[in-house]
Amino acid sequence: MLCYLNSEMKMSLINHIFRRGFSTTTPLNELQLLSRVKVVDNSKIGRNAKQSGRPVRIIHVYNKTHVGRLGDKVLLTIEHEKKKGYIVGCKQNQGPFVPKFDSNNVVLVDDDGQPLGTRIRAPIPSCLRADTDPNFVKVLSLATTFV
Repeated sequence: MLCYLNSEMKMSLINHIFRRGFSTTTPLNELQLLSRVKVVDNSKIGRNAKQSGRPVRIIHVYNKTHVGRLGDKVLLTIEHEKKKGYIVGCKQNQGPFVPKFDSNNVVLVDDDGQPLGTRIRAPIPSCLRADTDPNFVKVLSLATTFV
């Protein structure tokens, strides 16, 4: 059908498709840079970010591929500050025995790895219990629900 259209009409059709968010790629179980995330702990800065309505975004992932998966440490921009956090929930399709969440969730930590909040309000995937990072164990000890 495209062969019968002139070049101006083809460009108009292509622009319409991209404006509508049309995509043919399959969803992956990872978060990339500038992905929006939700803070699920009860830290003060996390509550203020939720009330202000400004999205919390990933600006760096601390691994070789720079693509975040469950349990990865990330650098976030929140309330015009840079904070570190761990990914504890991913919205996209997951592998077998890994639950899919309604939002991309992170838990904030300080530079030493200590959690900023005292409680995590969302369930945590039980597959993260096998992580051996000692700072991540501190985050898991705050969780009350595992799925």
